[in-house]
Amino acid sequence: MNIHEYQAKELLRAYGVPVPPGEVVYSNRAAARVAEELGGSRWVVKAQIHAGGRGKAGGVKLANTPQKVAELADQMIGRRLATAQTDQEGQLVQRVLVERASKIEREFYLSLIVDRVSQRIVVIASAEGGVDVEEVAASNPDAMHKEYVDPGVGLLDFQCRKIATAIGLASRAASFTRLMKRIYRLFRDKDCLLLEINPFIVSEDGDLLALDGKMSFDDNALFRQGEIVELRDFDEEDPKEVEAFGHGLNYIALDGSVGCIVNGAGLAMATMDAIVLHGGRPANFLDVGGGASAEKVANAFRIVLKDPNVKAILVNIFAGINRCDWIAQGVVQATRDQRIEVPIVVRLAGTNVEEGRKILDESGLDLIQAEDLDDAAVKAVASLDGAVAGGVLQ
Repeated sequence: MNIHEYQAKELLRAYGVPVPPGEVVYSNRAAARVAEELGGSRWVVKAQIHAGGRGKAGGVKLANTPQKVAELADQMIGRRLATAQTDQEGQLVQRVLVERASKIEREFYLSLIVDRVSQRIVVIASAEGGVDVEEVAASNPDAMHKEYVDPGVGLLDFQCRKIATAIGLASRAASFTRLMKRIYRLFRDKDCLLLEINPFIVSEDGDLLALDGKMSFDDNALFRQGEIVELRDFDEEDPKEVEAFGHGLNYIALDGSVGCIVNGAGLAMATMDAIVLHGGRPANFLDVGGGASAEKVANAFRIVLKDPNVKAILVNIFAGINRCDWIAQGVVQATRDQRIEVPIVVRLAGTNVEEGRKILDESGLDLIQAEDLDDAAVKAVASLDGAVAGGVLQ
């Protein structure tokens, strides 16, 4: 789950991390009012969407008068902003953040992420922060300093001092260490997967400031993060993903034509790989999870078919907690109730597999059964061109 920059800054501020004074607004008049209340002679207007690269796309602009602030806000609000991290259509801007502009002496990159290989939180910092940090990481990886945090002891002072020295802040090691410990505590307290500050600056007044903020949270921990859940903006998410979340399904939209309904994240990834291996492209990742009822499977079909690019569906179930007969009942129910017209390939294995296959055989529906994952992927890709019927390649 992601949140907006202004929400990330509110959390940072609550943990004692300095951020520029500002306020989120939804209209040009409110933008001008905020600029006047903040005072100063320069302001920055920042479009609030769940995507990076806003500066290069025109979503971050400076203004010298409250009237110009209002003009920029009017230009951004209600329009779509396409960045390197959105699709071509872009994201609709519904609000902007108005802040007093900071005078930057130096800028840095700082982030905390969960590294799944080492199973630890890693702090990544660089003296070369700003809009081109991705290019810096690619062309000069040595410029990105990393510190891995032992979960048993947490982030230690000497690690913070190492980071400060590596990015040229040795003279401010004490204050930097205090800030790093606060940021780390926020990361742990809120079950973050990513906390990125780019740029993290030293102002001309000598202050350390988080000039930007990006945060992502572990969906599996949201049950204990009620305050964070309240920050969720469903308008920034794919409607199909939102609906799937409400039904207890894990769904991520992709750009292919083979819809996938699978149980288990690992099997879902393997299924998508197999589709690509045989010349197709998956339209989605969808994990129905354990204990999938017939109704849950029917909901999965409905959500997958909301994507107009889906030309075939591959159901791949290896039943353990699930049962193949439950899945088969769901497939039959969905096919009948929703009048599905695209080819459906079904591979069942595991608990009650014979009962499941019998339900499919006796349904009277034109379902394509497969013996294993490779067979299922071959038949799903072939069905896109009508090259498979009755379970047999033509």
